[in-house]
Amino acid sequence: MSVVLVTSRSFSDGDVDLMSRAAEAGHEIIRGPSHHDLVSLAPLLQTADAWVAGTGPVTARHLDLSPRLKVIARYGVGTEAVDVDAATRRGIAVTNTPGANSEAVADHAVGLMLTTLRSIVDGDRRVRQGDWSVRRGRELGALNVGILGFGRIGQGVARRLAGFGSTVMAFDPFMPAPRIAELGAKPASIEELFHAADVITLHAPGGQVLVTAERLSWLRPGALIVNTARADLVDEDAVATALREGTLAGYAADVLNGDTAGSDSPLLAADISGNVVVTPHLAAQTTQAVDNMGSMALDNAFAVLAGEVPLHPVNAVR
Repeated sequence: MSVVLVTSRSFSDGDVDLMSRAAEAGHEIIRGPSHHDLVSLAPLLQTADAWVAGTGPVTARHLDLSPRLKVIARYGVGTEAVDVDAATRRGIAVTNTPGANSEAVADHAVGLMLTTLRSIVDGDRRVRQGDWSVRRGRELGALNVGILGFGRIGQGVARRLAGFGSTVMAFDPFMPAPRIAELGAKPASIEELFHAADVITLHAPGGQVLVTAERLSWLRPGALIVNTARADLVDEDAVATALREGTLAGYAADVLNGDTAGSDSPLLAADISGNVVVTPHLAAQTTQAVDNMGSMALDNAFAVLAGEVPLHPVNAVR
């Protein structure tokens, strides 16, 4: 019997009983902490043949404690927290779950657009304080929406916006302009997008700053920014300043620098709270996405344990 270590908090928390599925396939699931603390994980890693890893770091030190490990099956698409090179050197396969939560995140991005455009959170707060005054919003279908990053999630957002009637622009350095047009968006440079969009939504990989002070200065009056991707895509100090100066009308995000320790983020300052909406990493948290991520991670892990090529490899190992 192979041992599968799971450190994702939401694994098997949907409609699909993944624990039973693993047991029926002859594998034992053991649970570990999502923060991947070395002291806590050390005894579990000693016996693990596969690791379904959440968002915590997977370092060379973790791998040094894993003599039996054959596969790290990321529960999600991002692998920036995994030392893929260290895994490859040790002959450990790394996989991910592309597309598993794309529809969920696209839904959330559009939801944040509507929430910000119509001052829904601010309106709820004011009503609870006895203030029923009206603040006029804008219709999503009347606006230009710029999508930064036109992969699965960005394309999902574009499909949803088509139903509203929005004008959709997209920038993606990895996708040819004709393909962007085929998928329903007007190809644009990042400069064109910042100058022309009323709403900008971020769906690019991390490790780069796309929203800078200079680019914020290019925005049209009343512009909004939505970030359901990575916190480091945004210069948060510059965004806070732009909100205070009125260059930016609103900001909505599912991520902040520091993640759950993000209480120090400048975007949580009280004086701009009426123009900022933040959710606690809710974008991918739907029943369907949880089932998809867990099922795909197990499929990848089981394939490697059976000596087969996984469906979603990140690295190449012999």
